[in-house]
Amino acid sequence: MAKTARPIFRCAECGHEVAKWFGRCPECQAWGSIEERGTASVTRVVAGAPTSAARPIGEVDIESARALSTGVGEFDRVLGGGLVPGAVVLLAGEPGVGKSTLLLETAHRWAESHGRCLYVTGEESAGQVRLRAERTGNLHAEMYLAAESELGALLGQVDQVKPSMLIVDSVQTMSTVSVDGVPGGVTQVRTVASGLIAMAKERGLPVVLVGHVTKDGSVAGPRVLEHLVDVVLQFEGDRHSSLRLLRGIKNRYGAADEVGCFELRDDGIVGVPDPSGLFLTRREKAVEGTCVTVIVEGKRPMLGEVQALVAKTNLPAPRRAVSGLDSARISMALAVLEKRGKVNLFQKDVFTATVGGMRLVEPAADLAVVLAVASAEREIALPADLVVLGEVGLAGEIRRVNGVGKRLAEAARLGFKKALVPPDHGPLPDGVRALVANDLVSALDVLGLNRRRGSGKGEDE
Repeated sequence: MAKTARPIFRCAECGHEVAKWFGRCPECQAWGSIEERGTASVTRVVAGAPTSAARPIGEVDIESARALSTGVGEFDRVLGGGLVPGAVVLLAGEPGVGKSTLLLETAHRWAESHGRCLYVTGEESAGQVRLRAERTGNLHAEMYLAAESELGALLGQVDQVKPSMLIVDSVQTMSTVSVDGVPGGVTQVRTVASGLIAMAKERGLPVVLVGHVTKDGSVAGPRVLEHLVDVVLQFEGDRHSSLRLLRGIKNRYGAADEVGCFELRDDGIVGVPDPSGLFLTRREKAVEGTCVTVIVEGKRPMLGEVQALVAKTNLPAPRRAVSGLDSARISMALAVLEKRGKVNLFQKDVFTATVGGMRLVEPAADLAVVLAVASAEREIALPADLVVLGEVGLAGEIRRVNGVGKRLAEAARLGFKKALVPPDHGPLPDGVRALVANDLVSALDVLGLNRRRGSGKGEDE
């Protein structure tokens, strides 16, 4: 059969191959990353014998694809019930956030419930992993440790141990002699991942891969790695806080937006099934500049507190500091508050933050941010039993958010009695009184924020 030669153009960032040169990679959108990598012969592919006969979909056995619980409840929540046989999970996170600690806990629980588990480390020695497992109380006779950094040796360990789950820490430290490149490079990571995925699918072995992240928080290595695996999880947390969040980015077997909460301790890591109280500050009396809202992460409603501080400044450009919030949405909210709500923020520094390291990027928190800033500027405290929901538009209107009933049910469980909500909010849970506001001005009027404390009328009247 005749063969024709054609040039190969490959992206140096993600490894995507194209038929001709582009200035911008169509896969990862990187500029100037397409390079010519020799030529390839094009041949016509002929039909071969199928590996298994096709059957009607109703006759396909699904029992072998049932998810198995890992024994860690919050981990199972994000996975969609547990690990599916043959599934490949990529767990990414910053250094020191607790990825290895979480996986040691998972390996321990798995060994107790389902049998042998193999933990392969390419970053530490087996003795170092043993010391951490002993400190956190995660020792079990069915937990096997191996220190390998070569793919062939890793597969040999799997053949010898015959585990029911494999953990590789990390995929960027593994390499193979079959291709050129340094460990962690695009070619090496793609080849190692492809080999592990093929092995997992062939044997029905669940595999968890630890992935490094870059300085901007994305998974290191080629972007194709995230396409190859079945589940991508992001482990997040502040170094100065014990709270850790496991966030689903991609999941072929369940919801891709679930969140699991953990607390990192000296003796290990434990799940936090009820995290709402961690993001609130309990006070005896209300304080100006604070407002409570409810966000939904996956199927889980969680209460979060927004804090704001407004102070006069002599700087020509007032500061706008943000922590735990979307800076673009904060800039928009402050502009709407000043234009539509007539709250003077000129020559004043505005600082906004969340409590407990929580990230509030949902539009439903817009109104809470605006009212927290207005409360700080007017020096009037909001009611301590008030929760606020609503998205603020550029015209000052307050838009409805999804799942109001579910959000307020969680607020009522924690003792909140009043809720400032948009119109058409739907049925409310028992014990919660609704304060309805159509726009920002009416919301400020309802809460008395159009008047400065100690004055008879608003500052701008």
